[in-house]
Amino acid sequence: MTNFRKSAQLAGRPISVFFDLQRRNLYSITGQWENLTMDVRKKIESTWKPTVQAAASVKNSNPCDKIMNNKHVIHPMGWDSFGLPAENAARLHEIDPHHWTKMNVEKMRQQLENLGCSFDWDRELSTCEPDYYKGTQAIFLELFKNGFVHQAKSLVNWDPVDQTVLADEQVDKEGRSWRSGAKVEKRELMQWFIQTTKFAKSLLDGLDSPQLEEWRDIIQLQRHWIGKCDGYFLNVQTQCGQTLKAWTRSPEDRGIFVAVKQSHPICGNRPITKEFFTDASVVHPLHNTILPVIVLDKEELSSDDSAYIGVSSSQEDLDIASSLSIHIPGASNMTREEAAKIIKEKGLGEGNLVSHHLRDWLVSRQRRWGTPIPIVHCISCGPQPVPAEQLPVIVASADEDINKWKQTSCPKCGSHAERETDTMDTFVDSSWYFLRFLDPKNQQRPFDPSVTNSLMPVDLYIGGKEHATLHLYYARFMGHFLHSIGWLNHPEPFSRLLVQGMVMGKSYRLKNSGKYLQPKEVDTSSKQPVELGTGSPVVETWEKMSKSKFNGVNPEEVLEELGCDATRLVILADVAPTSHRKWSEDTYPSILNWQKKLWLTVFEFLKERKSETPEISDDISATLVKEEERLWDARNYFLSGITFNYRKSQQLSVAVSKMKGLTNKLRRTPEGFKGLSVQFERALALQLVALAPMAPHFASELWACITSAAPMKTNEFDWSKPVLEQRWPQLDAEYKLSLNILLNEREIASVKLSQDEFRAMRRNDALQLAMGIDRFKNMLGKWKVTERTENSGPQPEAQRLGKKTRKPKGINQKDIVE
Repeated sequence: MTNFRKSAQLAGRPISVFFDLQRRNLYSITGQWENLTMDVRKKIESTWKPTVQAAASVKNSNPCDKIMNNKHVIHPMGWDSFGLPAENAARLHEIDPHHWTKMNVEKMRQQLENLGCSFDWDRELSTCEPDYYKGTQAIFLELFKNGFVHQAKSLVNWDPVDQTVLADEQVDKEGRSWRSGAKVEKRELMQWFIQTTKFAKSLLDGLDSPQLEEWRDIIQLQRHWIGKCDGYFLNVQTQCGQTLKAWTRSPEDRGIFVAVKQSHPICGNRPITKEFFTDASVVHPLHNTILPVIVLDKEELSSDDSAYIGVSSSQEDLDIASSLSIHIPGASNMTREEAAKIIKEKGLGEGNLVSHHLRDWLVSRQRRWGTPIPIVHCISCGPQPVPAEQLPVIVASADEDINKWKQTSCPKCGSHAERETDTMDTFVDSSWYFLRFLDPKNQQRPFDPSVTNSLMPVDLYIGGKEHATLHLYYARFMGHFLHSIGWLNHPEPFSRLLVQGMVMGKSYRLKNSGKYLQPKEVDTSSKQPVELGTGSPVVETWEKMSKSKFNGVNPEEVLEELGCDATRLVILADVAPTSHRKWSEDTYPSILNWQKKLWLTVFEFLKERKSETPEISDDISATLVKEEERLWDARNYFLSGITFNYRKSQQLSVAVSKMKGLTNKLRRTPEGFKGLSVQFERALALQLVALAPMAPHFASELWACITSAAPMKTNEFDWSKPVLEQRWPQLDAEYKLSLNILLNEREIASVKLSQDEFRAMRRNDALQLAMGIDRFKNMLGKWKVTERTENSGPQPEAQRLGKKTRKPKGINQKDIVE
């Protein structure tokens, strides 16, 4: 076999790439041009794959566009690998869950590598590995030690399909499981809870932090989830010894009654009249007053096991008491502050402000494939934490006798004890992974605060809106807790937020049970899909792709059909990252055709640049001047837009659209001028540098092609280095930016400013400039601008001012006039 060795220098470190000339006949190697067939696409990707991977490993695997802007970025990858889907799949295939999970992780890692993703694999972690869940258990014990963990009987959400408990956050508004889709049932079980409500007020106030960038409606979702923190939970005892967790707005008040829903467990089979529960009463823990229990449909009763203490400071509660002839106790001399202090000191409830509907985090799960809860139960000593030196408590294997596995000794008295057999909710595993990424090899503790504090908070969190009250909420709680014990300097773990849309696939679910079916199990020949064999009606819908919903697309098949770079572009080009998309093959041709255009453009450039330079006549010179001006303007215009979409808005689909526009501008250059034009060379180089983060193999090949036409006419790039090592191009100093002035969506004027003038301009300066334009003043009339904000719009040079009556559609501004 004939080999050709090509050496390059990456970030001061030499790399070597080997090409097999019997199989590789690309222009960058042979100097022979070919049409862009699928075979050529695959040759490009296989040839440049080592170079792309080597470049990705430099500087902790930075995303390419950040490297080009001289940023030091950590871009790791991990696997949230515990949980029921893996356990159920392993059972179905009669394989141990750990082996099944590792096998799938290897497969998914290979798929990501085939997709050219630039992850730092040295920081890779998997939540099901002992070195990771040792840290999860250690953090759980810190929560336990600091009074944030308790066990109690609770009416819980039971998933009949997955046979486990769900937290309130994991049940949708239709009462279905977030994962299986099954209708959730209610059961009373002994469960472990993490008291997230202790930080309810802190988490609510943290949403006002200026650190949180572009959280938009996620802030409102979390505000709604946490609720207004204006009351306290008390543990109240019924006269028969049953404990209720009741919320009161005024703990200093002696109370009037305790209200519950008719579905509350306390009601049982006791006789109930229309409104009044006849034979139950409770004792107020602060005032020892006897309060009757009544049945009401009240806003504060947000769940079946909710209880609310009516107080005399509420007119509504007084009216209820009056209608039911309930005695109203006299006033108390206790202040709210005194009441809160007593609640906390005597353990009468939760001495911290919380909303009436927020509940503690239920973390018990009835399965094996999860992080074991590091608690042992001793008859003499009660629940005891596993000593830190005995961590991790290893997961029981699938074929291990659980009764033998749980036998142990009490760490306090040494007598016989049993391990806790419940495992943790997988959201506990993922509530701190971002910290482990920063210190992934630490064997002594979950992470070293001196390491994490130098890098936290996370600059960019990318996640779906469905986790606004799930992972994002839990991770914020964990940040606040770890900050409270001195492990983190910042309570808020994330700064900028990018809420990604979902890739949707068609799913099929039994109408009666909610169970998901595979497409091959459904008959779709008629208008109403039905289950094959049973004829049961099936609901057909577009949902987030998921293995458990059998509606995914095999990435290997897409990669085989399109190649790596085209697949990446298809994913990025169709819709903005924040939007949902229904996966469709109809989007493929647009990307493939654009790549062919760009391929042809580089070929024409090379052909003209390497041919003999023609004699430049006056006509050619005049045309060349016009082309230089046109291309100079196009380069700056598209550079400003692409830069904004990469750095600021994250609208990568718009960046692709801008790049397509730049390609079209380059294609308009007359024959014979591509090789002569300095600005064509600059614009073409910009095109490839901008394309490199999205299509690194394709851009690398085209860059190698154009640099073969040396000497180049400009020195703004380091032509000796590959495209992945280029710095991001800059706007020309002479290029002026636009201040666009709009009223009610109509552009009134556009003022050109130098970049220095534009960046130095403040709101009042911009308004004063606008007021100097007669057309703006005349249209504004008697209205007076009292408030306005600027928006950089679809391009960084676009600032818009002026609004009379309503917000222009699609423009993020608030210019109010009166």
